Amino acid sequence: MIKEAGRIVAIDSDCLWVETIQGSTCGNCSAQKGCGQSMVAKWSGKTVHIPVLLGGRSPDSFSLHEDIEIGIPEHVIVRGSLFVYLCPLFCMVAGMLLAEWLFGSELVAIVGAVAGLLLGGLVVRGHSNRHRLDHRVQPVIIDNQEPVQWSSQSGGRCTTGPLNL
Repeated sequence: MIKEAGRIVAIDSDCLWVETIQGSTCGNCSAQKGCGQSMVAKWSGKTVHIPVLLGGRSPDSFSLHEDIEIGIPEHVIVRGSLFVYLCPLFCMVAGMLLAEWLFGSELVAIVGAVAGLLLGGLVVRGHSNRHRLDHRVQPVIIDNQEPVQWSSQSGGRCTTGPLNL
């Protein structure tokens, strides 16, 4: 579980909006002194507001500006990163090869590569939009309570216990 500290900036009926400062990976990286992203993050102090599902908890048990710890499983990060980087790359190569095979022109192959890259980006965006409310890829609140999850196996009733990720 990758953990991140955050501060609650808004409370909705079904989620918390948490402000985090991007920096957990920069603190663990061996190249942090030579990394431009680390320097920009330190100078800009860029913050991100992300929704964190309550997991069956009452929104009344949280208050604005409260510090909480959130986490997301490592496999979600790994799979997401691979998909975001490799899908456009594979689509670009496929578009280039298809255009070269169909038309036999280098210029058309370049256009096919750009079209494949754009198509791959659209596929990633569509996948992201389709899974944005999927509880398996959402950050969770890390505390001593077990989250309540929605289970289709239980006939739509809420069940307590850890989420099966």
